Amino acid sequence: MLAKRIGIDLGTANVLVYIPKQGIIINEPSVVAVTEDNRVLAVGEEAKEMVGRTPDTITAYRPLKDGVIADYRVTESMIRYFINKVSGAVRLTRPEVMISVPAGATSTEKRAVIESTKQAGAKEAYIIPEPVAAAIGADVPIDTAAGNLIVDIGGGTTEVAIISLGGIVAANSVRIGGNRIDQAIGEYIRKKYGLSIGDQTAEEIKIEIGSALKSEKEKTMEIKGRDMIAGLPKTITITANEVTEAIENELEKIILAIKSVLEQAPPELSSDIIDRGMVMTGGGSLLRNLDRLFTKALGIPCNVASDSLLCVAKGTGIALENLDDYKKSALSK
Repeated sequence: MLAKRIGIDLGTANVLVYIPKQGIIINEPSVVAVTEDNRVLAVGEEAKEMVGRTPDTITAYRPLKDGVIADYRVTESMIRYFINKVSGAVRLTRPEVMISVPAGATSTEKRAVIESTKQAGAKEAYIIPEPVAAAIGADVPIDTAAGNLIVDIGGGTTEVAIISLGGIVAANSVRIGGNRIDQAIGEYIRKKYGLSIGDQTAEEIKIEIGSALKSEKEKTMEIKGRDMIAGLPKTITITANEVTEAIENELEKIILAIKSVLEQAPPELSSDIIDRGMVMTGGGSLLRNLDRLFTKALGIPCNVASDSLLCVAKGTGIALENLDDYKKSALSK
């Protein structure tokens, strides 16, 4: 398979790869396993299975933190792995690659993404702001003279932006996403029950019984962890309303980020947003009742995009298919 153009959604939690005319062909965790002598042992799905289960000689971790590169060299190895997977390790031409970055990324962070991508084997590297890519992937008509409010809740960041005429009018990026919500669940259980659980267990709790609003009909879930006093394995039962209590501070910070963007909006765009509502994308938008919480807190209708997990990757790919048009407006090179 020879891909001349590759779109990559380089997320804190997952990496999605889009090939024009083929769609999303790779969706793997953004995890890398590295040995003591800095050799990359595994990437993606294989590396994620090693998290929390490795000997001292191997470290499995995420080289992206809060949506940006925390470990330059390991991220480069990860990008190279995905480029090679779709283009082959031996190729006659190097592909053009487009990567999505948080709207709040600094020029240094953007440059780090471009340099990493070129070092990993790209002929040219382009970046596209995540809210723009999310809007394109959610079929929002961003090229019209009307305000569109996009809220993209990823693993490491929440991107909030008002987009009009193909560009960002106002934006805010907070480093709160699915990972911070998982951590909040883990901390709550540790403080209340003295039970230590792993990140994967916290994520399972969020998916199984997590809700942004409390309800009368409560779901419960049995979880296993390590008793912090006795040091022995222990099982407890946790309720959905306890999970809601655990995550309410993190959700409040996202609401404040949306409010700060709405305050920056010109009056004409504000009236558009009241009519059209906001569009939510990203894995975090799948949290139960989150759309209802946002509507209640902000007084704006809230719609979750279909295939919300894939919107940024799809938008990046569509922008890549129409590269010349997007170069003029939304892209930085």
